[in-house]
Amino acid sequence: MRAWMSWSGGKDAAWALHEARRPGEVEIVGLLTTITEPYGRVSMHGVREELVRAQADALGLPLRRVLIPAPCSNETYDERMRAALEEALSEGVACMVIGDVFLEDLRAYREQRLAEVGMGARFPLWGRNTTALAREMIAGGLRATVTCLDPRVVPRELAGHAYDEAFLAALPQGADPCGENGEFHTFASDGPMFRRAVEVTVGETVERDGFVFTDLLGGRGP
Repeated sequence: MRAWMSWSGGKDAAWALHEARRPGEVEIVGLLTTITEPYGRVSMHGVREELVRAQADALGLPLRRVLIPAPCSNETYDERMRAALEEALSEGVACMVIGDVFLEDLRAYREQRLAEVGMGARFPLWGRNTTALAREMIAGGLRATVTCLDPRVVPRELAGHAYDEAFLAALPQGADPCGENGEFHTFASDGPMFRRAVEVTVGETVERDGFVFTDLLGGRGP
């Protein structure tokens, strides 16, 4: 079955892609990502579009963009996403692979929107214990950097930190180790799903709209 991967650029999407590529699952033929057009960045994660393009190249997959304004109403988002899904369907893509783990309402929303255009959904990580999943990803060679966090839940100083065992140990009690409740977001730069690593340098950290964002730049830095 031909499928597109719902691609945020983060660790969960990367690991779900890894799982979905196992024999007998689906054939991933593209990545679908949402770009906030005025900023040229992945929505919410705050990652520069050129880095997501570098990910796609390192994964050997074409990148399909959904461009949205800022701010973006729910109606505009749904309209533009539907147009992208209809394009996928016209190319013989039968489903989307999504990295969600346990948010039932979000899964129901995604499945409903996909069903409206005649597409299905696969959730390779669904129902997993997030503590075990986090450690599995790290032990499995996934490399990622924290690009955005909610300072009401996660300490500001963890922005820009590697997603590793030290990061997990520093998370406050009650924070999900996969950030499934929106506590933090990441950028995946290496792992078994990549043909080669995506080189990144940690840049400036700023606070905007109640969230802390760390900019990532391409390359190794000075």
